[in-house]
Amino acid sequence: MKSKSRKNNATVYAVLFLLTALFISPVFIVLMNSFKGNFFISDEPFSLPVGEKFAGFDNFIKGFTQSDFLSAFVNSLLITVISVAGIVLLTSMAAWYIVRVGNRFTKLLYYLFTFSMIVPFQMVMYTVTYLAFELNLNSISGIVFIYLGFGSGLSVFMFSGFIKSIPTEIEEAAVIDGCDPIRTFFMIVFPILRPTAITVAILNAMWVWNDYLLPYLVLGSGEKRTLPVAVQMALTGGYGNKDMGALMAMLVLAIVPIIVFYLFCQKYIIKGVVAGAVKG
Repeated sequence: MKSKSRKNNATVYAVLFLLTALFISPVFIVLMNSFKGNFFISDEPFSLPVGEKFAGFDNFIKGFTQSDFLSAFVNSLLITVISVAGIVLLTSMAAWYIVRVGNRFTKLLYYLFTFSMIVPFQMVMYTVTYLAFELNLNSISGIVFIYLGFGSGLSVFMFSGFIKSIPTEIEEAAVIDGCDPIRTFFMIVFPILRPTAITVAILNAMWVWNDYLLPYLVLGSGEKRTLPVAVQMALTGGYGNKDMGALMAMLVLAIVPIIVFYLFCQKYIIKGVVAGAVKG
């Protein structure tokens, strides 16, 4: 029995190792090619940057200057931070109201939020773009409002599942002690929601930071452009030619912040997802 168990464990570990290598390999290839010259990237994309292939930090310097990296980075950072903060705060309050009131209206709201999760963005992108320009939402503050709408479905769903597992006696005790609903939420409920709130923040931060299509449609490729749009537009030459070395370098710089953020908060992801799925 023990030998059979060891074989099963070895098989599981081997499969997990292969999957890990499969998912990490694209990032490793991008990192590797960011230190190579353009000729060697196209001729030998899977070779290591050694000898004459090694271009040093020239690609990073060129990409940083040509793509106006700093301005686009600040725009992406502002949009991501404000959008994620708004999503976490407002959707947690909405989920608490939906769960605790529990009437027909709140059930309808819950179903509308969950239904929005299955509607692909491509299905509504032309309508959203038109409304964004008509309502003057084609700005950094305006796109934050749009992200709040698109990110609310999954967030409310996750918060609602976790709130259903919180005993109502805790909130009743706070009311007896003189807390109004606002103080009850921020002093009692929201601290308990911390694992799910961090999970929601991570998922939405990765989505907003890496999003290309919505910022391109709403903000365009001008001064308000985000980092993915800046990298795509600035490093494209005539007749569609691209500086692949600088492009790879900018991709590395663009994914570093979100990877650091993910590694810092990863321990909360599984805990928050499982907690939010206790009661749906």
